[in-house]
Amino acid sequence: MSVTPNGIFEIIESRVSQKPDDGALVFEAQTWTWTELRDRILRLAGALRAEGITKDDRIAFLDKNHPACLETTFAASLLGAAHAVINFRLSQEELAYVLADSAAEVLIVGADFVEAVEAIRSELPKLRRIVVLGGENDEYQGLVATGAPLTDRHHADASDCFLQLYTSGTTGWPKGAMLSQGGLAAHSEALLPAYRMDESTVNLVAMPLFHVGGTSWAIGGMYAGGKTIIARDAVPADLLSVIEKEQVTHAFFVPALIQMLLAQDNIVDATKSLQVIGYGGSPMPAPLMDKTLETLSTPLYSVYGMTEMSGVFCVLGPDDHRNPTRPQLRASAGRPLPGSTVRVVNPSSGEDSKPGEVGEFWVKSPQMMLGYWNKPEATAETIVDGWLRTGDAGRVDEDGYLYVEDRVKDMVITGGENVYPAEVERVLIQHPAVAEVAVIGLPDQKWGETVHAVVTPKDGSKTDDAELIAYARERLAHYKAPTGVTFVDALPRNPTGKILKRNLRAKLE
Repeated sequence: MSVTPNGIFEIIESRVSQKPDDGALVFEAQTWTWTELRDRILRLAGALRAEGITKDDRIAFLDKNHPACLETTFAASLLGAAHAVINFRLSQEELAYVLADSAAEVLIVGADFVEAVEAIRSELPKLRRIVVLGGENDEYQGLVATGAPLTDRHHADASDCFLQLYTSGTTGWPKGAMLSQGGLAAHSEALLPAYRMDESTVNLVAMPLFHVGGTSWAIGGMYAGGKTIIARDAVPADLLSVIEKEQVTHAFFVPALIQMLLAQDNIVDATKSLQVIGYGGSPMPAPLMDKTLETLSTPLYSVYGMTEMSGVFCVLGPDDHRNPTRPQLRASAGRPLPGSTVRVVNPSSGEDSKPGEVGEFWVKSPQMMLGYWNKPEATAETIVDGWLRTGDAGRVDEDGYLYVEDRVKDMVITGGENVYPAEVERVLIQHPAVAEVAVIGLPDQKWGETVHAVVTPKDGSKTDDAELIAYARERLAHYKAPTGVTFVDALPRNPTGKILKRNLRAKLE
């Protein structure tokens, strides 16, 4: 994948030369043309250069979705610097860790989060300048308005890190995945044909920009030359209003948000313009899948991706979602995109698994991250001989479709048999009284580990452990069925919404 001296900024430059006055970016009631966007980015880059930002420095951003986040990403690439987008949902302790880890010298922070930053300011010795975005004292807009346009641009190389996104940290502190010019270019090149994106695309960015499903999705739509709509918050009624008003053609959601959207009375009429609904981030439960396909005629695209891969590397298209002869494909993660190769590796032997056997997915692709920022040991554990270990366990069928079973580390070994919790969870979630479920392994003197389910019941529904265990045994091999059930009001989650199974184990062991 070749990268021009402008790097990803060439996205902006090429559109300015082709359609300078067309709308490029929409946020709330304001629209910026490609020319206006280019001018703002160059002025921001000039202002950041005046602040002393140069090659390999870090600029951090902390706010809900805002055009300034994308502007900062492009500006960083022009300086040879990297943009660290911080999860605004982090706890104070996590926020202090990630900001310190990023070694950011300049922080752009939304007015709503200034107080949180001030509370940890003493823990950020590298931070020289805080720029407030929004509110009564909007320093960011002043910086853009008065900045001298950058003239001395950094000549981009494919291996330049310009974007640093933090993993969700389900097993410990978040790690900064260093994403490169070449990696994001490769991702965009693969994304466009997969999602049929082009200059007519109107792309809704509803995922948070600290997430790869937000920033990489946005960059992909801009790469296609379409218009980008940024939603500050994922409020279902507001999203449907924006989709209808802007005639959005492409959108990406997590399954939980799709469920909330389906509860809106005007879902069908409001989404008539949509040509693509992509979804990912977590598996879609079978009942929700059925309801989505029954309610909407919009083509559905399931994605399998990760921060370390700059986004998506596997897609299941709309025809496979509605294939009457192979309904099992709905549970698949799809097939690898062009440029990405997937192996299934036996976690015990290190050898490739046979077709249909479960192992760990290893991926090789130009989309791959450079590594984890300042974490060489974690990088060496994840990238082995040019292959990225996903940590996901799954299998590949005879037609090349991937099926993600679970995280390798979450596998339960009971009586010498391997049990992947996701398989059990897929069964239990179909019980009419179950709202959410997480399956874990607990120590057992006889079997080594035993399968245990933690269940959040639906409002007004009644069930007990015996009923759920019997339900599972009717549909699974007995050794896979839970031997115990714990009922809770809510499952513990990290700031990105992933269930913290380690917390459940710690509480129940």
